[in-house]
Amino acid sequence: MTEEHRTLVHYRLGEARETLEEARLLARESRWRGALNRVYYAMFYATLALLAVRQLASSRHSGVIALFHREFVRPGLFAREWARYLDIAFNLRNRSDYQDFITPDVVQIEELLEAAGHFITEAERLSQQLLAL
Repeated sequence: MTEEHRTLVHYRLGEARETLEEARLLARESRWRGALNRVYYAMFYATLALLAVRQLASSRHSGVIALFHREFVRPGLFAREWARYLDIAFNLRNRSDYQDFITPDVVQIEELLEAAGHFITEAERLSQQLLAL
């Protein structure tokens, strides 16, 4: 792996942490639609970081998620218990962003906020482990 790829992995993990903090700020202000969007993107950026470790990419969100499951979840490298929250957040964010009259569920968003922290921590752990190889 090149130094450029290592830098990209660390950059994307930083993006994930920053975006999670944005989600928390929005949630504190009861801006649930924005919080849902940012919590999804926090996990998405962490997923992109993992894919960068393997020098993989996709132009579509669904493609990124499919690669993530194929490369990290199915082989047992990334905990399924946290991975499922990416799928949940993706579906909820799509509905919230693209459908009219959708009101995000506050309890579900709070659960996603908690899970996103674990998701990012798991992505950081795995990326460090894979970069050390």
